[in-house]
Amino acid sequence: MTNCPDVVVAGGGIIGCAAAYFLAASDDFDGSVVVVERDPTYQSGAATRSLGGIRQQFTTPENIRMSMFGAEFARTAARTLAVDDVSCDVSFREQGYLLMAAPADVAQLRQNWEVQRGLQAAVEWLAGSALAERFPWINWHGVGAAVFGFANEGWVDPYTLLMGFRRKAQSLGARFLHGEVTRLVREGDRVLGVETDAHGLIRGGATVLAAGSRAGALAATIAVDLPVCPKKRYVYVFDCRDDLQHAPLTIDPAGVTFRPESGRYIATVSPARERDPDSDPLDFDIDYREWEETIWPALAARVPAFEAVKLTGSWAGHYDFNVFDQNAILGPHPEVQGLLFCNGFSGHGLQQSPAAGRAIAELIAYGEYRSLDLSRFGIERIYRDQPIVEVNIW
Repeated sequence: MTNCPDVVVAGGGIIGCAAAYFLAASDDFDGSVVVVERDPTYQSGAATRSLGGIRQQFTTPENIRMSMFGAEFARTAARTLAVDDVSCDVSFREQGYLLMAAPADVAQLRQNWEVQRGLQAAVEWLAGSALAERFPWINWHGVGAAVFGFANEGWVDPYTLLMGFRRKAQSLGARFLHGEVTRLVREGDRVLGVETDAHGLIRGGATVLAAGSRAGALAATIAVDLPVCPKKRYVYVFDCRDDLQHAPLTIDPAGVTFRPESGRYIATVSPARERDPDSDPLDFDIDYREWEETIWPALAARVPAFEAVKLTGSWAGHYDFNVFDQNAILGPHPEVQGLLFCNGFSGHGLQQSPAAGRAIAELIAYGEYRSLDLSRFGIERIYRDQPIVEVNIW
């Protein structure tokens, strides 16, 4: 058994690294932090296989505010996460998000836009002739209106942000151990720590469950129902003769998404919200039928330049998918002491990692949220069967 830290973090992906960083950087927390991560290369990590997007175009105020902080953090990360005067440039490309709606969905899009505007999000309403004037390279047939996030939206380099959190946390004293958490350890109504394959039992004064798509299975080892499972998603890389590198991240009414990436383009489509009982967090096989039957036809219809493209690559990754309502599960368990959840981001983990890490650090340091009240994301809502209705889940 390793020395007993004040906090043990089960999972050292971007969420666990963010929690470790904010704890280690807190002036009001002087305890020790140990993070256990099964894959220190992060080759199979959810964040490193993501599109790296940051947006304010949510419909829930807490989600909007979390991602607004994510954009603010990305903009200053080069300085904030610098170690030994070596900056951490996460390459924030602030090219915006363009979200389209079919005519039948315009009223909902307008309502969402008004919520975002009410929270000072930089989002522009586009309808009628303004659509073609602003983005003439798009075929607007079948689109009733669109919202363009012209500031604080875009994408970052996921690996750089993750490693920035990790290196900065290490420089501030957090310890990272290579190993797999095999189970949580519970005695009565308290979690004592984690059992690992390489380091045995690691006791912690507080245990943060940040194990991504494996979190549901780990919670089950202490008879806690956490509705989080892997949800596979494919990303396809393609070339186009026309230059659309200035394009925002664009979301078609059908859910097909594309954005420029280093001279090429990447595209994906929103996964179904239902649970996939066969999903395996280590399954990275590609199904090209999704590209051929769904994504490319939608891209070709929406962007005339994409009628002739060449598929050059692809990859698969997994969401830590909250099958209850596709929103984060944050904070303590109402009955099991010593356990903090930081799970179920369902594709929004990278952009919400700064706010989530800060929130966990505040709960541990102060026993309450201080910067942003995220109590709405507590697991109690699941036990009460009161889902958060977030419309913009992609």
